Amino acid sequence: MRILVIDDERGLARALQRGLAAEGFAVDLAHDGITGLEMATHGDYDAVVVDIMLPGKNGYDVVTMLREREVWTPVLMLSAKDGEYDVADGLDVGADDYLTKPFSFVVLVARLRALIRRPLAPRPPVLTAGDIVLDPSARTVTRGGEAVQLTVRELALLEYLMRHHDRVIGKVELRDHVWDSPGEDLNVVEVYVGYLRRKLGRDAVVTVRGAGYRMAA
Repeated sequence: MRILVIDDERGLARALQRGLAAEGFAVDLAHDGITGLEMATHGDYDAVVVDIMLPGKNGYDVVTMLREREVWTPVLMLSAKDGEYDVADGLDVGADDYLTKPFSFVVLVARLRALIRRPLAPRPPVLTAGDIVLDPSARTVTRGGEAVQLTVRELALLEYLMRHHDRVIGKVELRDHVWDSPGEDLNVVEVYVGYLRRKLGRDAVVTVRGAGYRMAA
Protein backbone atom coordinates (compact mmCIF):
# COMPACT_ATOMS: atom_id res chain seq x y z
CA MET A 1 0.00 0.00 0.00
CA ARG A 2 1.38 3.41 -0.96
CA ILE A 3 0.81 6.33 1.44
CA LEU A 4 1.44 10.05 0.94
CA VAL A 5 2.40 12.00 4.09
CA ILE A 6 2.07 15.80 3.83
CA ASP A 7 3.69 17.47 6.85
CA ASP A 8 6.13 20.35 7.14
CA GLU A 9 7.63 18.97 10.36
CA ARG A 10 10.38 17.14 8.52
CA GLY A 11 11.55 15.13 11.51
CA LEU A 12 8.04 13.85 12.18
CA ALA A 13 7.47 13.14 8.49
CA ARG A 14 10.68 11.09 8.24
CA ALA A 15 9.80 9.22 11.45
CA LEU A 16 6.39 8.37 10.01
CA GLN A 17 8.04 7.25 6.77
CA ARG A 18 10.38 4.89 8.64
CA GLY A 19 7.66 3.55 10.91
CA LEU A 20 5.14 2.99 8.13
CA ALA A 21 7.79 1.33 5.95
CA ALA A 22 8.43 -1.12 8.80
CA GLU A 23 4.69 -1.90 8.74
CA GLY A 24 4.83 -2.76 5.06
CA PHE A 25 3.70 0.55 3.53
CA ALA A 26 5.51 2.44 0.78
CA VAL A 27 5.63 6.13 1.75
CA ASP A 28 6.14 9.37 -0.18
CA LEU A 29 6.65 12.72 1.57
CA ALA A 30 5.62 16.30 0.79
CA HIS A 31 6.44 19.24 3.06
CA ASP A 32 4.04 21.92 1.81
CA GLY A 33 0.42 22.04 0.74
CA ILE A 34 1.01 22.93 -2.90
CA THR A 35 3.38 20.03 -3.54
CA GLY A 36 1.23 17.67 -1.52
CA LEU A 37 -1.90 18.62 -3.44
CA GLU A 38 -0.26 17.96 -6.80
CA MET A 39 1.20 14.64 -5.63
CA ALA A 40 -2.14 13.52 -4.19
CA THR A 41 -3.98 14.62 -7.35
CA HIS A 42 -1.73 12.88 -9.85
CA GLY A 43 -0.26 10.02 -7.80
CA ASP A 44 -1.88 6.65 -7.25
CA TYR A 45 -2.13 6.50 -3.44
CA ASP A 46 -4.10 4.22 -1.18
CA ALA A 47 -4.34 6.88 1.55
CA VAL A 48 -3.10 10.40 2.36
CA VAL A 49 -1.97 11.69 5.78
CA VAL A 50 -2.10 15.50 5.88
CA ASP A 51 -1.30 18.03 8.60
CA ILE A 52 -3.51 21.11 8.89
CA MET A 53 -0.81 23.74 9.40
CA LEU A 54 1.17 23.72 6.15
CA PRO A 55 2.97 26.36 4.08
CA GLY A 56 1.52 27.19 0.67
CA LYS A 57 -1.92 25.68 1.27
CA ASN A 58 -3.20 24.45 4.60
CA GLY A 59 -4.59 20.97 5.12
CA TYR A 60 -8.19 22.15 4.86
CA ASP A 61 -7.48 23.64 1.43
CA VAL A 62 -5.63 20.53 0.27
CA VAL A 63 -8.53 18.24 1.16
CA THR A 64 -11.15 20.63 -0.20
CA MET A 65 -9.37 20.89 -3.56
CA LEU A 66 -8.82 17.13 -3.77
CA ARG A 67 -12.55 16.55 -3.40
CA GLU A 68 -13.33 19.31 -5.90
CA ARG A 69 -11.07 17.50 -8.35
CA GLU A 70 -12.99 14.27 -7.61
CA VAL A 71 -9.99 12.62 -5.99
CA TRP A 72 -11.55 10.31 -3.41
CA THR A 73 -8.39 8.83 -1.88
CA PRO A 74 -8.99 8.30 1.87
CA VAL A 75 -7.51 11.14 3.93
CA LEU A 76 -6.37 11.06 7.56
CA MET A 77 -5.94 14.61 8.89
CA LEU A 78 -3.37 15.40 11.61
CA SER A 79 -3.50 18.43 13.85
CA ALA A 80 -2.43 19.77 17.22
CA LYS A 81 -5.93 21.32 17.38
CA ASP A 82 -8.17 19.02 19.39
CA GLY A 83 -11.34 21.10 19.77
CA GLU A 84 -14.60 19.53 18.63
CA TYR A 85 -15.10 22.27 16.03
CA ASP A 86 -11.60 21.68 14.66
CA VAL A 87 -12.40 17.99 14.21
CA ALA A 88 -15.77 18.85 12.66
CA ASP A 89 -14.14 21.31 10.23
CA GLY A 90 -11.67 18.68 9.09
CA LEU A 91 -14.37 16.10 8.45
CA ASP A 92 -16.67 18.66 6.83
CA VAL A 93 -14.13 19.58 4.14
CA GLY A 94 -13.83 15.93 3.15
CA ALA A 95 -11.28 14.22 5.42
CA ASP A 96 -12.19 10.64 6.34
CA ASP A 97 -10.59 10.65 9.80
CA TYR A 98 -8.89 13.06 12.20
CA LEU A 99 -6.07 12.39 14.66
CA THR A 100 -4.70 14.91 17.14
CA LYS A 101 -1.02 15.40 17.96
CA PRO A 102 0.66 13.93 19.89
CA PHE A 103 -0.73 10.61 18.73
CA SER A 104 -0.03 6.92 19.16
CA PHE A 105 1.77 5.47 16.14
CA VAL A 106 -0.05 2.16 16.71
CA VAL A 107 -3.39 3.98 16.49
CA LEU A 108 -2.32 5.86 13.36
CA VAL A 109 -1.42 2.58 11.61
CA ALA A 110 -4.70 0.98 12.69
CA ARG A 111 -6.68 3.96 11.41
CA LEU A 112 -4.84 3.93 8.09
CA ARG A 113 -5.59 0.24 7.63
CA ALA A 114 -9.24 0.90 8.51
CA LEU A 115 -9.43 3.71 5.92
CA ILE A 116 -7.89 1.53 3.23
CA ARG A 117 -10.46 -1.19 3.95
CA ARG A 118 -13.39 1.16 3.42
CA PRO A 119 -15.10 1.31 0.04
CA LEU A 120 -14.35 3.23 -2.65
CA ALA A 121 -14.47 -0.39 -3.85
CA PRO A 122 -15.36 -2.93 -1.16
CA ARG A 123 -12.24 -4.07 0.72
CA PRO A 124 -12.97 -7.15 2.85
CA PRO A 125 -11.21 -7.29 6.24
CA VAL A 126 -9.89 -10.78 5.41
CA LEU A 127 -8.56 -11.52 1.92
CA THR A 128 -8.80 -14.92 0.26
CA ALA A 129 -7.43 -16.44 -2.94
CA GLY A 130 -8.18 -20.13 -3.23
CA ASP A 131 -7.00 -21.64 0.06
CA ILE A 132 -4.70 -18.69 0.84
CA VAL A 133 -6.09 -16.43 3.57
CA LEU A 134 -4.52 -13.09 4.58
CA ASP A 135 -5.69 -11.04 7.55
CA PRO A 136 -4.15 -7.55 7.06
CA SER A 137 -5.02 -6.38 10.58
CA ALA A 138 -3.49 -9.39 12.32
CA ARG A 139 -0.80 -9.65 9.61
CA THR A 140 -1.24 -13.40 9.38
CA VAL A 141 -1.26 -15.69 6.35
CA THR A 142 -2.42 -19.27 6.06
CA ARG A 143 -2.58 -21.72 3.19
CA GLY A 144 -4.80 -24.75 3.56
CA GLY A 145 -5.17 -23.83 7.23
CA GLU A 146 -1.40 -23.92 7.84
CA ALA A 147 0.32 -20.73 9.04
CA VAL A 148 2.90 -19.22 6.67
CA GLN A 149 5.54 -16.81 7.99
CA LEU A 150 6.19 -13.86 5.67
CA THR A 151 8.47 -10.85 5.99
CA VAL A 152 6.97 -7.34 6.04
CA ARG A 153 7.75 -6.80 2.35
CA GLU A 154 6.48 -10.23 1.31
CA LEU A 155 3.27 -9.57 3.21
CA ALA A 156 2.83 -6.18 1.53
CA LEU A 157 3.36 -7.70 -1.91
CA LEU A 158 0.91 -10.51 -1.24
CA GLU A 159 -1.68 -8.07 0.12
CA TYR A 160 -1.51 -5.93 -3.01
CA LEU A 161 -1.80 -8.96 -5.29
CA MET A 162 -4.77 -10.29 -3.32
CA ARG A 163 -6.58 -6.95 -3.21
CA HIS A 164 -6.34 -6.84 -7.02
CA HIS A 165 -6.78 -10.55 -7.65
CA ASP A 166 -9.17 -9.94 -10.55
CA ARG A 167 -6.52 -8.51 -12.87
CA VAL A 168 -2.92 -8.82 -14.03
CA ILE A 169 -0.60 -6.36 -12.27
CA GLY A 170 2.56 -5.10 -13.95
CA LYS A 171 5.96 -4.94 -12.29
CA VAL A 172 5.99 -1.12 -12.28
CA GLU A 173 2.67 -0.92 -10.42
CA LEU A 174 3.79 -3.52 -7.89
CA ARG A 175 7.10 -1.75 -7.31
CA ASP A 176 5.45 1.66 -6.91
CA HIS A 177 2.89 0.43 -4.36
CA VAL A 178 5.01 -1.97 -2.33
CA TRP A 179 8.50 -0.43 -2.23
CA ASP A 180 9.49 2.91 -0.73
CA SER A 181 11.57 4.01 -3.70
CA PRO A 182 9.90 4.32 -7.12
CA GLY A 183 13.43 4.07 -8.55
CA GLU A 184 13.89 0.55 -7.14
CA ASP A 185 15.16 -1.93 -9.74
CA LEU A 186 12.19 -3.79 -11.23
CA ASN A 187 14.02 -7.07 -10.71
CA VAL A 188 13.20 -6.79 -7.00
CA VAL A 189 9.57 -7.59 -7.85
CA GLU A 190 10.56 -10.81 -9.58
CA VAL A 191 12.80 -11.76 -6.66
CA TYR A 192 10.03 -11.27 -4.09
CA VAL A 193 7.46 -13.08 -6.21
CA GLY A 194 9.95 -15.96 -6.09
CA TYR A 195 10.05 -15.71 -2.29
CA LEU A 196 6.24 -15.89 -2.14
CA ARG A 197 6.19 -18.95 -4.39
CA ARG A 198 8.76 -20.68 -2.23
CA LYS A 199 6.65 -20.16 0.88
CA LEU A 200 3.14 -20.47 -0.56
CA GLY A 201 3.73 -22.86 -3.45
CA ARG A 202 4.72 -22.27 -7.06
CA ASP A 203 1.07 -22.20 -8.11
CA ALA A 204 0.18 -19.29 -5.79
CA VAL A 205 1.24 -16.47 -8.16
CA VAL A 206 0.83 -16.77 -11.92
CA THR A 207 3.21 -15.07 -14.37
CA VAL A 208 1.48 -13.57 -17.40
CA ARG A 209 4.29 -13.23 -19.90
CA GLY A 210 4.90 -9.64 -20.97
CA ALA A 211 2.20 -8.29 -18.66
CA GLY A 212 2.95 -9.07 -15.01
CA TYR A 213 1.50 -11.23 -12.26
CA ARG A 214 -1.84 -12.26 -10.80
CA MET A 215 -2.98 -14.44 -7.97
CA ALA A 216 -4.03 -17.95 -8.97
CA ALA A 217 -7.78 -18.56 -8.79
